[in-house]
Amino acid sequence: MKIMIITVAGIASRFSQSLGQPCLKCLYHKTDIKESLLYHMIYQNPEVDKYIIVGGFKYNALKKAIDLYFGELHERIVLLKNERFEEYGSGYSLYLGLKAAADMDYDELVFAEGDLWVDDKSFRRIWEAQDNVLTCNHEAILADKSVAFYYDGEYGIHFIFDTSHSMLEIREPFLGIFNSGQIWKFTDKARVVEVMMRLSPKEWEKTNLGFIQEYFGSLTRSEYEIIALQSWINCNTVEDFEDIEKMEENYENGR
Repeated sequence: MKIMIITVAGIASRFSQSLGQPCLKCLYHKTDIKESLLYHMIYQNPEVDKYIIVGGFKYNALKKAIDLYFGELHERIVLLKNERFEEYGSGYSLYLGLKAAADMDYDELVFAEGDLWVDDKSFRRIWEAQDNVLTCNHEAILADKSVAFYYDGEYGIHFIFDTSHSMLEIREPFLGIFNSGQIWKFTDKARVVEVMMRLSPKEWEKTNLGFIQEYFGSLTRSEYEIIALQSWINCNTVEDFEDIEKMEENYENGR
């Protein structure tokens, strides 16, 4: 079974500010729901057996949109509500998704943050990979917007992110640093469950990187694959959304 967890619970303050009104950015579109981030991500891989979508902010609007526009996938969508989206970090949304997935007999689980746009070819590569997957993109690593990960001296993986979007810091020598594509694939269900049980409730209240660090941190280099996403946009503002439109136009025109 193939499962995809998509978290869309956050307030999206930067996007709403750029728009001039509160908005659930995963559903934002100008003329057609098919332009939205959520629609694009869900329909990128029709072979997914279950989509676990974790909402919070404007949850009723999310539920209504899924019922209205995603009805044909009704049996394959599990919609969950994060009641603590305002007080907890992104880790709790991931926890709810993983907890729901634990009752399912899966062999592939992909987790993606719901404010991303990724090209179809790169997205297929993630699903076609036989191993665990880390993704990276080709953008510059900037403290105000990037989730990064690096290799220590023995190729151990470490994630770094600043919730205040001000500074990133590495306090040891490193072999390489990457800008995370914020999509991950887990192929070892037993390890997923073991890491879930290991983390304390307080750790789940922080960012989702707590779980991701624990899962990938002790893997050997042969136990995961790094996939560089060809085209990737983290949609933080309306201007980012407009960049997506331009990118899709270039694809249609063969550029």
